[in-house]
Amino acid sequence: MGNLFPSRTKYRKQQRGGLPKGNANKGDLVTFGEYGIISLETAWITDRQIEAARVAINRELKRGAKLWIKIFADKPITAKGEGVRMGKGKGNPEGWVSVVKPGRVLFEMSGVSEDQAKEAFRLASHKLPVLVKFVKSVEI
Repeated sequence: MGNLFPSRTKYRKQQRGGLPKGNANKGDLVTFGEYGIISLETAWITDRQIEAARVAINRELKRGAKLWIKIFADKPITAKGEGVRMGKGKGNPEGWVSVVKPGRVLFEMSGVSEDQAKEAFRLASHKLPVLVKFVKSVEI
């Protein structure tokens, strides 16, 4: 599947903006699957970290489950080369990140037992830069 980033954007570079305050008020419910993991911290999660977590889950479940990735790396991060002096403008885009707040659902899964889901999400959590919590969906 490869890295997750936009095929095109209106602007090549974005301001960093820092980390947001408060909890997630969208994407905070398990809507598609039976189980999910939610972030307990604020962070930038890179496209590579999302992909590594996805691979870890699929490797554990041998593609026996339906998986939803609920975050998308849509913020470009720029960097200047090593040994480059100050000034001379903003660096070129180097990677993509997703801005995540506490309470945000990162991944959802269905079609497996709770124990299998917990183990797969445990392995995925080691690939992510945030503390996560296993949650079940609530049927309304």
